Amino acid sequence: MIRVLLADDEAMIRAGVRAILTTDPGIEVVAEAGDGHEAVELARLHRPDVALLDIRMPRLDGLAAADALRRTLPDTAVVMLTTFSEDDYIARALGGGVGGFLLKSGDPRELIAGVRAVAAGGAALSPTVARRVIDTLGGERLTRAAAARARLAALTGREREVVSLLAAGCSNQEIAARMYVVEGTVKAHVSAVLGRLGLRNRVQLAILAHEAGLVGDVHGHEPAYGQAQAHGQGPGQGQAQARGYGHGHGPDGA
Repeated sequence: MIRVLLADDEAMIRAGVRAILTTDPGIEVVAEAGDGHEAVELARLHRPDVALLDIRMPRLDGLAAADALRRTLPDTAVVMLTTFSEDDYIARALGGGVGGFLLKSGDPRELIAGVRAVAAGGAALSPTVARRVIDTLGGERLTRAAAARARLAALTGREREVVSLLAAGCSNQEIAARMYVVEGTVKAHVSAVLGRLGLRNRVQLAILAHEAGLVGDVHGHEPAYGQAQAHGQGPGQGQAQARGYGHGHGPDGA
């Protein structure tokens, strides 16, 4: 049984969503809240599998409630109920790890499928909302981290390894030694990545890698997303400049 908490400040919306969910015998609405603060309190009490949160609510909005739930109840998946007038909220939430977005006016089958998807560890994004995000929000209105990760996703595994070590402050020679290749191969990789991503120099590439959290560990561990943030540093907080990535290096990565 999937246990769901439902939060919306409009009683009629809550009644409609509850009616849809209860048509599925595998879903149970265990609590209802009229604002974000009440949603957090009830979630702590009932520990639902899924929390369906309206974005705009009094006392505490859905995004703040979602953030509180992720910190205190990480096993509770969060899905935002949204409308077309809330693009800014969607952009903010995309960078915050929300498990999905569903339209209040969407197909009831999408609601049930979305709840089941996030309860199973997946994501739920209404096709209509997905098109809205792609067509309307654009890269600059997404979080910088999400935009950076999307850009770096086009790289090969070998290229990502080079970028991660470059972001950690390694020189071409040091990268070559760690990857067991000649220095010319590293330069070729850097040059290819700069050209593909439309960047001018290593400084821009290093900053992009930090924004994405793709930073290699020079002590021997595999590079992984999120290491910059894990060490308490925000994306691109002058780290590239402090480590000297741009000291005379041109687009060829030399």
